[in-house]
Order: sequence, then C-alpha cells, then structure tokens
Amino acid sequence: MDEGKIIRFYREKYQLTQEQLGKGICSGTHISKIERLHTEYAPEIITLLSDRLGINIENEIAKLNNIKKRLSHWHNVLIMQLFDEMDLINYELEQEDLIQISDYIYFYKLLRVKYLLMHNLTDEAFTIIKEIQKKEHKLSVYEANLFKHVLGVYYLAKHENLKAIQVLKSINDTDYNNKEYTYYLAVAYHSIESPAMAYFFADKSRQFFKEINNYLRVIDAEMLMVIQVKDDGDFKETIQRFESLIKSCDLCNSPDRKAKVLHNLAFEYFRRKNYELANKYYKESMSLKNNESSPYLLSLEGYIRSAYYGSLLPIDELLQLVNGGLEKALKKNEQLYLILFTLLSYLLQNKEHEYYQYLFDTSLPFFKKFGFVYLIKRSQKELFNYYYKQKKNGKALKMAHVLINH
Repeated sequence: MDEGKIIRFYREKYQLTQEQLGKGICSGTHISKIERLHTEYAPEIITLLSDRLGINIENEIAKLNNIKKRLSHWHNVLIMQLFDEMDLINYELEQEDLIQISDYIYFYKLLRVKYLLMHNLTDEAFTIIKEIQKKEHKLSVYEANLFKHVLGVYYLAKHENLKAIQVLKSINDTDYNNKEYTYYLAVAYHSIESPAMAYFFADKSRQFFKEINNYLRVIDAEMLMVIQVKDDGDFKETIQRFESLIKSCDLCNSPDRKAKVLHNLAFEYFRRKNYELANKYYKESMSLKNNESSPYLLSLEGYIRSAYYGSLLPIDELLQLVNGGLEKALKKNEQLYLILFTLLSYLLQNKEHEYYQYLFDTSLPFFKKFGFVYLIKRSQKELFNYYYKQKKNGKALKMAHVLINH
C-alpha cells in the first residue's frame, strides 16, 4: 500500500514526470495508478522504479512505518523536558523526508510547535499554528486535543493568560491521556493570581508526573504549589518545602530548576520585607544562570531592589548594576526589562517625579497589555500612595477604585 506513496514522493522530489520515470519500464498512466493505489502491480516493477529513483523500497517502507514510534518517543522526551535528547531527535526528524507523506504529519507538526515553544521560538511556532488551523478538520481526536494543549502553551508564552485558560480547559480528558496540560493550566492561573485554582491544577500535574516517574517535572509542580501559599503564619513550613525542593534539584543535578526555586524563595522573603535574605537568594539564583539570559535579568532586578530597600549596598554600586541590566536588556530588545531597570534608575537617583510619571505613562500600560498581574498591582499601589502623599485626591481616589475592583 505504501509503495505508491513512496514512489510518488521521490519522483516529485527529483522533479521527474511519470513518463520519465516509467520510460522503458511501464507507461506513465500505469505509474499514475500505482501512485494513487488504483491498480495491482508486479513487485518487479516497483524494484525497477526504485532502482531508477536510487532508493531501497524495503528500507523506505520500514522508515515510514517507524515514524509513529519515533514521534511517540519524541513526545515523551518533550514531556520529560530532556533537552539534549529532544534536540537530537528534532534534528533527526528534520532530515526524515518521509514524514511529509506519513499519516502522522500533523502529529509531527504539533510536536514541532511544542519543541519551538520550549526554545522560546514563538514566531516560528505561530507560523505552524496558523498552518494547522487551516487543516484543523483533518486532525484526529487525540491530535485535536494536543493542538489545544500546544495552543495553550503558545498563549502563555505571549502572556495571554485568559486565552490559555480557556483553550486548556476545553481539552477532553477522556480522549487525551496527556495530563501535562494541567501544569500549564496551573501556570496560567498563577499568572492571573488565582492561587486556589493554580494549586489545584499544579497538584493534578504533580500526580501525573509521579505516575510517569518524571521527578524533574514533579519539582516544577511542587514549586508552583509552594508559591501559592500566601498566608502561612511564621513561614517555617514554606521555608522547609523550599529547602526540600533545593535538595531535590541537587539530587537530580538540575541547576536550572534550582535557580528557579532560589528565585522564588528570594521573592517570598522580599514579599515579607526580609530584604537581606531576599538579596542573598537572588544572588545565589543569579550565580546559576547565564548572565545574558532573561531569567538572569529578572533575578538581577530583584537583587537590586532588595539591596536598595534593605540598604545593603552603596547607591553608586547599585546604579552600575542597573546600567549593566539596561545594556543587556537593550541588546536583547527585552522591553519588560528595559522598563524595570529604567524604573530602578529613577528610584536610585531619587527622581521621584520622573519615576511616577514613567510608571503611569509607560510601565503600567505595558504591564496591562501583557498581563503582568503582580507588576500591575504593585504599580497601582505605588501610584495610589504617591498621589495620596501629594494630596492629589482625585487621582488617588481613582487608583483606589481600580485596586478595589481588581
């Protein structure tokens, strides 16, 4: 059955007409029927056509039949987030021409979208998403749910959290046994500061990761659960859970995850105004990150802010760090970090008017556009306090109304 598909694929690849391929072997009409599976044919004809195309038909059939197995393995590797292996498989699959005529072409493209998103290549991912949307009616039931899964991940990457929640919640568990999507639901709910729902779905994802013995992803899920606990009395239990996660990262030899855990622990100390410990853990997190990366810049911003509020470093030293952060953000064209470090620059130079004007005119609209809920609320509180102190009662009242209704 597959011989005709393979013959047609290589004929078109080498830009041969049916008549050219069949010259001295059989008619172009007969080849047309073979390619469309509309006739029976002698094995000798397939052998002769294969020889002319320079292929071994048995090997090609074996490769075509093996594609599903290879894609299933890649799917598992993507879930496990084994980056070295997923990169290798991606390269191998890119070299496999027969995927284009495989019954699993859409499965491959969906996994390719997920792979690109995991490497922060959102524009390339969106190109494939648009292509799949045009052929959505051709997807199998499983592929249709996988499409919702990767679309949710794409929306998260674009900070469109409500869209991510909407599409991820439409996944049918009965037809789709990959519960990894519950982790992304948890992330989306965390991003809109809905801790109960975030905790619920993080716990579901943790159970799934345990079932498939994916202990690195268990760490991810448990970290999400820990940071949902906002009112925990003396904070001791939360600290113990963070310390346990740090030990797990060390046991699993996962410095990237350890850096995330340390960053989140730093933020929890910062939130509780323990600036000295916040500063300590931000610094530890930075030491495990690429100092040109976005995660590094995020921890650097926290490190500078905690040092400023805790009076831990001289202002001129902090300004040097801010300028370094601005240079990196400009080089990467990262608008979020350009804004955050500009705010820090005004703050450190005690340029109060410029700080709040920039916060109102530039920062807050940007945070709202991309759904940075924590930064939106922080900015609104800062503006309310500033307007109240300046006796700008109308503006203060307006900002208070926004905060209450949020």
